Amino acid sequence: MGRNENLKVAIEYYCKLLSLPLIKEIYMKEAEEAAKGKICYQQFLYNVLKQQAEMRLDNSIKRRIKKAKFPFFKTIEEYDFSFQPEIDEKLIRELSELHFMEEAKNILFVGPPGVGKTHLAVGIGIKAAMMRKRVLFYNTEELMTELIAAKIGNKTAEYIESLSRIDLLIIDELGYLEIEKSASSLFFKLISRRYEKKSTIITTNKPFEEWNDIFGDEIVAAAILDRLLHHSYPFLINGKSYRMKELFKNDN
Repeated sequence: MGRNENLKVAIEYYCKLLSLPLIKEIYMKEAEEAAKGKICYQQFLYNVLKQQAEMRLDNSIKRRIKKAKFPFFKTIEEYDFSFQPEIDEKLIRELSELHFMEEAKNILFVGPPGVGKTHLAVGIGIKAAMMRKRVLFYNTEELMTELIAAKIGNKTAEYIESLSRIDLLIIDELGYLEIEKSASSLFFKLISRRYEKKSTIITTNKPFEEWNDIFGDEIVAAAILDRLLHHSYPFLINGKSYRMKELFKNDN
């Protein structure tokens, strides 16, 4: 085995040892370019490290998006603002830059089914995940089930503490089902724990004056709303349904 072959084996060994799989695949091509005098050694090192870093960052983003448990992948850029002209597009795009998270502010999308509330929430959530923020998406029913399970297992404090560390918590479809009083108090604890510390996005079909019906307790509902709305961007969407738009388009 010649010197070059020994070096090749050693380089591939160290790439494996240091978990640098892409460098193992690309360094020979970059080295050949360097040997031809087309690039200097510093440029060669920069090229292989840059490609490895980009791959690792890309994989990190993919993992964060997967861990967030989004129901689908839709971006803010895919949202049809022309179909919902009453929405402040400029403000939505500003929010997608995530400055609201630096101030631990919340976003609430209120409106009937099909107007794109979940799309907007997911779009902002995906942007946050791409910026390496910890994001978690919950359907309200799923969240309540887990809160009750934590209480039964005497792990309420531990569970709420874990959710309080999430940079952006998205709670979808609040109001479609009534929440048991025991779960309402747990939900209040969660919102209180995140208050002025982390951002939360809520989508709901119920106007705020009807939240008493959701939680079955006027005092709890008022306390939850107080904390969510204190530092928030509320959006009332009364536009047409995207789902009906697609249905009529398919029929035609």
